[in-house]
Amino acid sequence: MSALICGSMAYDTIMVFHDKFKHHILPEKVHILNVSFLVPVLRREYGGCAGNIAYNLNLLGEEPLIMAVVGHDFEPYSQWLSQNSLSSEFIHILDNQYTGQAYITTDQDGNQITAFHPGAMSFSEVNAIPTDRGDITIGIVSPDGKDGMIQHAGQFAELGIPFIFDPGQGMPMFSGAELLTFIDQATWVTLNDYESELMQERTGLSLEQIAERVGALIITLGAQGSKIYTQGRCISIPAALPKTVNDPTGCGDAYRAGLLYGLMNEFDWETTGRIASLMGAIKIEHHGTQNHSFDIPTFRQRYHENFGSSF
Repeated sequence: MSALICGSMAYDTIMVFHDKFKHHILPEKVHILNVSFLVPVLRREYGGCAGNIAYNLNLLGEEPLIMAVVGHDFEPYSQWLSQNSLSSEFIHILDNQYTGQAYITTDQDGNQITAFHPGAMSFSEVNAIPTDRGDITIGIVSPDGKDGMIQHAGQFAELGIPFIFDPGQGMPMFSGAELLTFIDQATWVTLNDYESELMQERTGLSLEQIAERVGALIITLGAQGSKIYTQGRCISIPAALPKTVNDPTGCGDAYRAGLLYGLMNEFDWETTGRIASLMGAIKIEHHGTQNHSFDIPTFRQRYHENFGSSF
C-alpha cells in the first residue's frame, strides 16, 4: 500500500532575522514599503510540499511515492531522496527549467515572509496519476502548479482513489467555483486557520457545510492544536509539546504526513490527529524541513508522554 504525494519539490533558502518584522514595518507606510532585513543566519535546504510530506511519511515507516515536476538543477535533491530510500519514479525533469525555489525569512515571532519561484512546478500537468499501479490506495493534492492540481484531483476522483485536498499557499490561484469542485472531488480537506477563513470567503460555505461534503475537514491552529470536523462533530486535537522551538517551516507538511499515516493504518480521528500533531512538534524542534529523524519506538514513547495513551 502506497500514498501518491502530488505537489511541489523545491530548494528552500531559509534566512533568520534576529528581530521582529513588526518593529520595522510601519502600517501607515505600507504603500511605500522599502525595508531590508539583515539575516546573518542562512541555510539551503531540500523542501517543497511533496518532498516534505513524503520525507515525514517515510519516517513513519510508509513508502510514499512523490509525483512532481522539477528542473535541470535537481540532481543534488535526487541524491538526497535516494539516501533516504525515497522513490523518484514519478518525478519528471524539465531540462529548460529550474526546480522550484523558496526564499523564506523568519523573525523572532515565527512570522515568515516568503518569495517563491515556481520554475518547473508550473508545468505539473505533464504528470498524470498512474492507472496501472494497484498499490496506490491513497493520495494527496498539495500546493503545485494550478493546472496540475486541477488535473490530479480530477484523476484521483475518476480512479476512485481517496485523497486529501491541501491547497495551502496555492489557494489564491483558485476561484470559489474551482475550490468547490476540489471539495466535491476530495475525500478529506485540510487547511490552516488562515486558509480556512479564505476558503469560507471564496466558497460561501461555513466550515460545517464544507465538512458535510467530505469525510473530514481538518483545520490546524498552530500552538492551539487542531480541529477535525467529521460526521457532524468537531474533535479538538491538543498540540503536542516540542522540546524546543527552532523553525516552524514545514510543520504543516509534517502534520499532513501524520494524517496520511493515520488514514493508511485506519486509526480513528482522535489518534490520527494526535499523531499528526506530534509530527509537527518534532519538526519544529529542528531547522529545515527534512533534517529531523526518529525511530518508531521513540515516536510511540513521545506520543504516550504527550497524550497519555498509545496507538
